Amino acid sequence: METTRVLLVRHGQSEGNAERRFGGHTATPLSERGQEQAEATARALGGEGLTAIYSSDLLRAVQTAAPLARETGLEIVQTEAFRERGVGQMEGLTFEEAAQAFPEEYAALLRRDFEYVLTGGESYRQTLDRAADELDRAVRLNRGGTIAVFSHTGTICILALHLLGALDAPALRPVWIASANCGVTRIHLQHEGLIRVVAVNDTRHLK
Repeated sequence: METTRVLLVRHGQSEGNAERRFGGHTATPLSERGQEQAEATARALGGEGLTAIYSSDLLRAVQTAAPLARETGLEIVQTEAFRERGVGQMEGLTFEEAAQAFPEEYAALLRRDFEYVLTGGESYRQTLDRAADELDRAVRLNRGGTIAVFSHTGTICILALHLLGALDAPALRPVWIASANCGVTRIHLQHEGLIRVVAVNDTRHLK
């Protein structure tokens, strides 16, 4: 039975994460802890027979993918399609600052409003449109292989729900799949139709 294995990997702790700031499309680097997490992730995934490594083009994601690329000899396919959701005027602010300055937009984030377009940013619907198309293309190009996709917590949630078909309904309930820094979500796509969720937010390799 032909199966394509998809590993959705959140980037390591960024300097923005450490300061509890919104990252969005900001090019914030990994913290020292994040670099250590990236190295541990490379050791854990290096022997899994990867056929391709994809990454958001944002610095924190590329830096997380880099040790695995060295380990496997694969190039990193960088694309803005796997970026985090753009949060517009809240980017770079701490969560507390954003809640005080933009209470309506912050509330829309908390309730996971799928259609709400943030000022200067995106909705989750727009994030889905760009990220899902790229993931579907990567699966087609690597059919029967194993791909690692380094991305961000919001985008990984959207991609996982997309693979499960949970975003196909006309009316969507708020659902959230959390990803810790360097958490790995494993989904196996059996091309006869079965989708197997093998792990969600697996961080055992970091301990």
